[in-house]
Amino acid sequence: MKIGCLGPAGSYSEVAAKKLSPDAEVVLFRNFPAVVSALRTGAVDEIALPIENTIQGGVLQNMDLLADERDLFAVSEYILPIEHRLVYRKGESLADIAKVYSHPQALGQCSVFLSEKLPHVRPMPVESTAEGLSRVKAPGDAAIVGAHLCAGLEERGLEAYPGNIADEKKNFTYFELVKKGEKWLDRPSTYVYFMAKLLHRPGSLYRLLGVINSYGLNMTKIESRPIKDTPGEYRFFIEVEGNYLSAEMERALADMRRICQDFKLLGCY
Repeated sequence: MKIGCLGPAGSYSEVAAKKLSPDAEVVLFRNFPAVVSALRTGAVDEIALPIENTIQGGVLQNMDLLADERDLFAVSEYILPIEHRLVYRKGESLADIAKVYSHPQALGQCSVFLSEKLPHVRPMPVESTAEGLSRVKAPGDAAIVGAHLCAGLEERGLEAYPGNIADEKKNFTYFELVKKGEKWLDRPSTYVYFMAKLLHRPGSLYRLLGVINSYGLNMTKIESRPIKDTPGEYRFFIEVEGNYLSAEMERALADMRRICQDFKLLGCY
C-alpha cells in the first residue's frame, strides 16, 4: 500500500499521511497536481490532501482538483494541529532577515507576525514548509516551518524564534484521505461532502439550500469557487452531517442532483 502526499520529507502533508494511513509507504511529490495524478494513474493507492485551514479557509487548488477528478473521493479525515516557527541562521537577528520562505498557506497564517515583526522582509512562496527550510542557506534567509521540523536545528547552524508565530494559536488543517473508485464509499459516514454547480439565475442557491433544510440536514460548510471557463459563474462546495448509506441521504442527494447543472460527490467520512 502506497500513499502519496506533498513533499519534501517533513512536510505537514507527510505528517498527516502517516496519521491517515499508518501502515502505508509514503511517496512524496513536488506539488498537489502531481499527487492527484499519481492516484489517477495508479502510481499510489491513496493520497493525503489538505482541504481546509481554520485560519485561511479552503485550500482552493485542492478543492478544484478533487471536484474535477470524477472518480476520486475523500473517505476519511484527519485534523492536524498546526504550529509555525520562524527559522533563520544562527547568530542573526530579525533585523538581518531579508527573505522568508514558506508555503503560501503558512505565510498567510503568520501575516500579523510578518507585518509587525518583519515588515521589511520579502515573502518567498514555495511548494511546502519543508522546502522553505531547505532554502535557508545565505545570510538573511529565513523560513516559516512546522514545529516538528525544528529538531536538530543547532547542528545545521540554524535557530528558531521563540514560540508559535501563527496569527491564531489554535490553528488546524483538515486533511482528507482520498481514494479512487466509488467502491470506497460503501461505508457509514458522519459527513457527506459534495460540489454543486447551479443554474445561473435568481433563486438557484436558495432552492438547493431548501432541499438541505427539508431533509433536516445540518450544513457544516459552504464555499463558492469561480468556474474557470465561465466568468461570473460559481460552483459551491458543501458539507452536511449525515450517513451516506442511509435511505434519507440517498433521497436528499438525488433531489439535489435534479436541480444542479453539475453535481459531484466529493467524499463521505
